[in-house]
Amino acid sequence: MPDNTIARRELTFAQAINEATHQAMAADPTVICFGLGVTDPGAIFGTTRGLEEAFGPSRVFDMPTSENAMTGVAVGAAIAGLKPLMTHQRLDFFLLAMDQLVNSAAKWHYMFGCQFNVPITIRLIIGRGWGQGPTHSQNLQAWFTHIPGLKVVMPTTPADAKQLLLASIDDPNPVLFLEHRWLHNLTDDVPEQPTHGLIGKARVARQGDDITIVASGYLTLEAIRAADYLTGVGIKCDVIDLRTLSPLDWPAIFKSVHKTGRLMAVDSGALTGSIAGEIIARVASERFADLKVAPRRLAQPDVPEPTSFGLTRGFHIRSRSIAGSALEMMGETGDVLLGQLPDPVPHDVPGDWFKGPF
Repeated sequence: MPDNTIARRELTFAQAINEATHQAMAADPTVICFGLGVTDPGAIFGTTRGLEEAFGPSRVFDMPTSENAMTGVAVGAAIAGLKPLMTHQRLDFFLLAMDQLVNSAAKWHYMFGCQFNVPITIRLIIGRGWGQGPTHSQNLQAWFTHIPGLKVVMPTTPADAKQLLLASIDDPNPVLFLEHRWLHNLTDDVPEQPTHGLIGKARVARQGDDITIVASGYLTLEAIRAADYLTGVGIKCDVIDLRTLSPLDWPAIFKSVHKTGRLMAVDSGALTGSIAGEIIARVASERFADLKVAPRRLAQPDVPEPTSFGLTRGFHIRSRSIAGSALEMMGETGDVLLGQLPDPVPHDVPGDWFKGPF
C-alpha cells in the first residue's frame, strides 16, 4: 500500500535526478559533482541545474574532455574520503575510462582486504533515435554487470530515479547509474522527502498469470504498453522492471515465472551476451520445471546500429514486437490481433503516447 503520509509531487525524470543530487549534496558535504556538461547552460537535460549556484565551484565543476583522467580523479577523491557523483553523458564516451573503472574502482575494496572503499556514482546516458548511429547509441549495460565489485542501476520511473540515485551515492562502493535519454521528460509522482530505494530490488509494474515479461529502463515502458494491450485480448502479463541489473533480483524473477510458467526477457543491448540471455539461462537451469513453453529473449541484432533512417526500421524492440511474441507463446496468431498496436511514425521516436527528448 502507498504511504499517504509522504508528500508527493509530479516531477520529470530529469527533475527527480536534479532534486536527488541537491538533497544528497545538502545532507553530506563530502559529495561532489563533476563531469562533462555539469555547469553547461543545458545542464545535461536539466539534471544538474542550480547545483553550482547552490554548492559553489569547489563542489560542482566541469572537466576537460578526458574521460580516463577524470575517472582517475574520481577514484583518488573517493579513496581520500569524498563521494564523487560524476557524469560522462554518453556511455559511448565513457569507454575510454574502462581501465579506471575495472582495474581501480571495482577492485579496490577486494585488493585491500575489504578495509577501503571507492564510493563513486557514475551517471551514463544511453538511448537512440534520429540516426545517432554506431558510436552514439550503444546499450552496453551487460559489459558492466560482468565486473565483480560494481553495481549497475537502470531506473525507469522518476520516483525510482530519485530513490536509486540517493542509494547509489550512499553506497560505499562504485555504482553505474544508467539513464535512457527518452526517459528524461517522463513525469510521475515523486516523494519530496529523501527516500532511498533498495539497490537489487525489482518492481512489479503489471500483474498477471499468463506470461512474465522482464525488462529494464525505457523498454519497461514498451513492455507495459504491450501488456496493457494484451489485457484487452485476454492475456495478462507480469511485467518485472528490474531497476538494478547488478545485482539482479532473482527471487522476484523466479516467483513470477513459478506463477506464469512463461518467460520473455526484453533487452536494449545486443542479443549475444545480453542480460536477457543471462535471465533465460538461469531460469532454464534452476527453474526448468516451472516452464510451460520455451522462454524467449528479445534484444538488438548483433551488429552496430545503422545511421540510416531506412535501415533502423525494425531494428529496435517495440511494444508491437513484445506483444507479438507473447501472442505466439500463448498459441495465438500475432499479426491477426496486432492491428490496434501500430509502430510509431516516424519509427525512431517513442510515439505520440510518450513525451521525451529525442
